[in-house]
Amino acid sequence: MERNLMQHLLEWKKDSNRKPLILKGCRQSGKTWLMKEFGRLYFNNVAYINFDHNERMQKVFRKDFDIQRIMLAINAETNVAIVPDETLIILDEIQEAPEALTALKYFCENAREYHVIAAGSLLGVAIHNKVSFPVGKVNTMNLYPLSFREFLSALGENGLREMIDASDYEGLSSFDSKLNELLKNYYYVGGMPEAVQRFIDTKDYMQVRKVHEEIIELYENDFGKHIDAKELPRVRLVWNSIPMQLAKDNKKFFFGHMKKGARAKEFEIAVEWLIDCGLIHKVYRVTKAGIPLKAYTDFSAYKLFLSDVGLLGAMAELDTRTLLEGNNLFVEFKGALTEQYVLQQLVSDTDYTPYYYTSESGKYEIDFMIQKKGHIVPIEVKAEENLKSKSLKAFCEKNKPEEALRLSMKGYRKQEWLTNMPLYSAGKI
Repeated sequence: MERNLMQHLLEWKKDSNRKPLILKGCRQSGKTWLMKEFGRLYFNNVAYINFDHNERMQKVFRKDFDIQRIMLAINAETNVAIVPDETLIILDEIQEAPEALTALKYFCENAREYHVIAAGSLLGVAIHNKVSFPVGKVNTMNLYPLSFREFLSALGENGLREMIDASDYEGLSSFDSKLNELLKNYYYVGGMPEAVQRFIDTKDYMQVRKVHEEIIELYENDFGKHIDAKELPRVRLVWNSIPMQLAKDNKKFFFGHMKKGARAKEFEIAVEWLIDCGLIHKVYRVTKAGIPLKAYTDFSAYKLFLSDVGLLGAMAELDTRTLLEGNNLFVEFKGALTEQYVLQQLVSDTDYTPYYYTSESGKYEIDFMIQKKGHIVPIEVKAEENLKSKSLKAFCEKNKPEEALRLSMKGYRKQEWLTNMPLYSAGKI
C-alpha cells in the first residue's frame, strides 16, 4: 500500500542535516507498518524496539543518556548490528518510555550519523503530561489515514491518480461517473489502512464496517485506560456527539447540544485529549477574511471533525445502501460526510491550515477558508450537483477575494468570480 509520506521519509534519510524523526498519527493509521517498510526498502537492516510492555528496554533509558551504552542495549535486544547509514533504528510506542523521548536530544547532539525514528499513538497526551520533549532536536512528520488519492492507488487506479495529480481535468471529464462512484466508496471505507485492505481483499462492505467497529472499540478502550476517571465521561460525551453535531446545518460545536447546561470550559481538557491522540481535528472560526488568518481566530468557536470519514459513517450507523444509493434519508447527513472528506484531504494532502467563516449577521457561512500565496481563498463544499452558491457569492461581493473555490460533484469549470473543482480533486487545492 503506497503512502505519500514514504517520499518525505526518503528525503529525510538523504538529508545531511537530519535529526531524529518523530512520526505522529492516531492509532491504526499505519505508523508501524510505514516505518518497517521504509527500513525494508531503503536500509540494509532494521533495529525495531517497541516500548509497550517492554520493561527491560524502558530501564535502559532510565539509567543515563550514554548513546554508546544505549546502542549496545539495542543491539542485544534486536540482535541487529547498528551501522551508521545502513541501519534504521525504530523506537515504537515511545510514550511508554519518557526517558527515550528525552534521549533523542542526545542522538541529535552526539550521534547524528544514526537514523532514528520514534513513534507513539499517545505521544501528544504524554507530552501534555509533562514528558520532556526535545524541542529543536527532532524532525517531525504526521501520518494520517489514506487520502482519496492514496485510496485510488491502493485500488490499482494509478492512471486516475496520475491524472488528478497532473490536474488533467479535460481528460478526467471522461471518467467523472467512475470517479464519483469511487468517491462514494471512499466515503464508506475511509482511509484507515486495515479497512482499505479489507475492502480490497473482500469487496464486502459488512467486513469493512466490522473493521471500523473494531477500531472505534479500540479507541474507546483507550479512553478508559489513559484518562483520569473524572475526565472520562466528558471525553466520551465529546467523542460520541461529533456525528450529531456535524449533521446540523450550523456545524459549530455546541456543548449545550451534548448536555443541558454544558459549558465549553468544562470540556476543554476532553477536547484537547482527543486532539492529542489524533482522533479529531479542530477547525476554528475566523472573524475576518484578513491576512494573516491566524490573527483573526475566534478561539471560542470551532467545528470538530473525526480523523476519518469511514469512522464517521460507522459512528453515525449509516448503512451501505443509504450511502451508495444516496436516498432521501441520506440527504441531511451527506453534507457532513462531504465536509469531513474535504477537511481530511486538506489536512493530509496540503500544507494549509483550514478555518471557517461566518458573517457578523450570521446569515451566511463559508465552509472552509485558507491562506494561499498571500491571499485568502474561501471554499464552499457541495455534497450534490446543486451549484447555487448564495453564501459564497455574498462573501465574494463584499470581500472581493482573488480566488474563490467551490467543490462539488460537477466537473472543473472556471467562471469570472469562482472556480468549480470536482470533489475528487480536493487534495489538489
